[in-house]
Amino acid sequence: MNEHTPKQFVLQLGSLASLYLTIIFLLLLAFSLINIQFPDPSESFYSLGNHADSVRVSIAALLVFFPAYLFLTRTVNKTRRVQAGSYTALTKWLIYLSLFVAGSTILIDLAVLIYGFLEGDLTVRFALKILAVLVVIIPAFFYYLKDSQGYWLKKEKLSIYFGVFSALVVLTGILFGLQYIETPAEVREGRLDEKQVEDLQTIQWQIEDYLYVNGVLPETLGELENVPSAPENRAAYAYSITDSGFSLCATFVTEQQDSASFAKPLRDQRAVIVNAYDWQYEKGEYCFERIVNFSNLENQS
Repeated sequence: MNEHTPKQFVLQLGSLASLYLTIIFLLLLAFSLINIQFPDPSESFYSLGNHADSVRVSIAALLVFFPAYLFLTRTVNKTRRVQAGSYTALTKWLIYLSLFVAGSTILIDLAVLIYGFLEGDLTVRFALKILAVLVVIIPAFFYYLKDSQGYWLKKEKLSIYFGVFSALVVLTGILFGLQYIETPAEVREGRLDEKQVEDLQTIQWQIEDYLYVNGVLPETLGELENVPSAPENRAAYAYSITDSGFSLCATFVTEQQDSASFAKPLRDQRAVIVNAYDWQYEKGEYCFERIVNFSNLENQS
């Protein structure tokens, strides 16, 4: 047995593993982009957010696994051209395994898509996802079918062209995906906005506790303990007493997208703070106006 066979076997195995992962995440990217481009009215904002997260995961994975696949495949093919004996015999079953996996993936994906169609998925999305499966998997199936016949060992330039074509497909998918997701800076700002809402919720519960103990609203936030501070480079939280209760203000950088997080009733006439669960905000400085029902406070005392 050739002394280099174990190393070459591992390289072939790594090449195929990176191929499988590339196909999986390329299809996930394609499906997510189709879902975003052709939204289903029955989907919630939460589902749309999940599609964007899938795009991010797919892009990150493709930027790692696809270059690894190209490098390992190129290395494997170079070795095979100079050592075609035991190496080809040892790894040929892996190539046939790839054909089996590619064929099985097509059938499984088609079955899943048909099930989704029967569950009410939009016809246009169903058709585009079928097309995506065929466009992604059939070239891979064709490549390894030819590889099992030793075709690429004789046609080196064609194998390079095939790699360039694959790279263009993946790059096109990544570029399209980037158009539908926020930049890293925007994601960070969105998280800071969410953190501000959490801080204001904490302050509101402290104000409510103060009401139960003292029967009146605090004059300033300084009368409360452990009041959260606004994130760095954000305006300080503002509190003021109003005719109907009080207001809590903060400055937000992003537009709020997910209204599903605020499915609780906005007004409860039996509560001390009637609209305690209204946390929908707009970009810029925004104040949450709270209505305090002091008669309910007396009834619960």
